[in-house]
Amino acid sequence: MRIIDVIDHTNVMDDEFVYREPQKGSGDWRFGSQVIVGESQVAIFVRGGQALDELKTGRHTLSVANLPILAGLIGIATSGRTPFTADLYFVNLKDMPKVGWGTNPPIPVELPGTAMGAALLTTFGTMNIRVSDPMRFLKKFGIGKPITRLDALKDAIQTKLLGEITVLLMSAGIRSVMDANKLLSDLEGAALSKLSVQFEDEFGLAITSLDANPFQAKQVSPDEMMSYMSAETYERVIKVQALRDAARNPGGLSGAGVGLGVGQALGAMMASPEQQQMQQQQQMMQQMMMQQMMQQMMQQQQQQAPQPAATPAVPQTPAEVRAAMEALDMRLINGEIKQEVYDRLHARLEAKLKELGG
Repeated sequence: MRIIDVIDHTNVMDDEFVYREPQKGSGDWRFGSQVIVGESQVAIFVRGGQALDELKTGRHTLSVANLPILAGLIGIATSGRTPFTADLYFVNLKDMPKVGWGTNPPIPVELPGTAMGAALLTTFGTMNIRVSDPMRFLKKFGIGKPITRLDALKDAIQTKLLGEITVLLMSAGIRSVMDANKLLSDLEGAALSKLSVQFEDEFGLAITSLDANPFQAKQVSPDEMMSYMSAETYERVIKVQALRDAARNPGGLSGAGVGLGVGQALGAMMASPEQQQMQQQQQMMQQMMMQQMMQQMMQQQQQQAPQPAATPAVPQTPAEVRAAMEALDMRLINGEIKQEVYDRLHARLEAKLKELGG
């Protein structure tokens, strides 16, 4: 048994979060030993895998006063000179600058103003991080390891960061890549504190600064887009794409109608004959609604004077209301009406649909 009488850790690497003393096995200590904790460090005793007492910057003579939890566990005998076994972890509190991050995988978002109705956003940048809650961080990442460095945490940090950015994008209701970039700029300012709080609560880490390049929309096929999105989100994307294709090719209405039924067609392979017949009927209804909607739009486009957006014919059945809502979506996509007009008319149609029991 070798009693450790004086211990410190001065040779801290740039990418080091936690360093254990001793590196191999457990340390043998006694009350009266000294621990020297450097600037921007915290030392934490661990016994039996449990993080116990914490020592701040300075020279500490181990005693019942500064190690009350540990002393309570091991008991006090022979005036505290009896050796005890424990690990000592030095946690580095300095800022770790220029930590790289990027959207791998890209972030899927719904963007009604884009060709597909959705996009995969990509960007990259750097951030500065530091340990803000040493006890929480040690319990999460350090206990049982001789050393904890940045490379061991990069995947966890990246996953957490992209998850929080995705939540912020979804809650902000963005409608374009420009909107996403406005939020990204805010992440470098006011929203950074919210992001940092999430990191501290889970990891004991704080993000002190974050830099990012503007978002870019990655060009992908519908199949690749589907691999990143939920089935519900993808069905909405397909619907928007079908509406846009129908507007560009009025003669291909049947194809557009089929596009609206992509989700049902995928499920038809495993359906019973009765279910397949029902699905076919639903698809026919969708095609009829699409044709009705497109005919109305073509009639409007052929008129010399534009019709006021606020005075459409009032639909009288649930099917007519839904067709009117589809037509309204199309007018917004084509830029014929402004967002505030769309929101007002859409709210009226939803109220009408509810009134009709649809």
